[in-house]
Amino acid sequence: MEDPRCCGTGTCIINEDGQCWCGQTWDGERMCFPEARPSSPPTVSGAQPPDDEPAS
Repeated sequence: MEDPRCCGTGTCIINEDGQCWCGQTWDGERMCFPEARPSSPPTVSGAQPPDDEPAS
């Protein structure tokens, strides 16, 4: 039985939360990619910024 939420490729594997293995999510009407959220770079505790000044 084919899932009616499939995007048409025939390769969708959609879990009970409406998420497909390819990253798309069922929004109630169609499969779509989630909105991109800006990510912040990871921080390392105790790290010092690079010293771009040559030593005198």
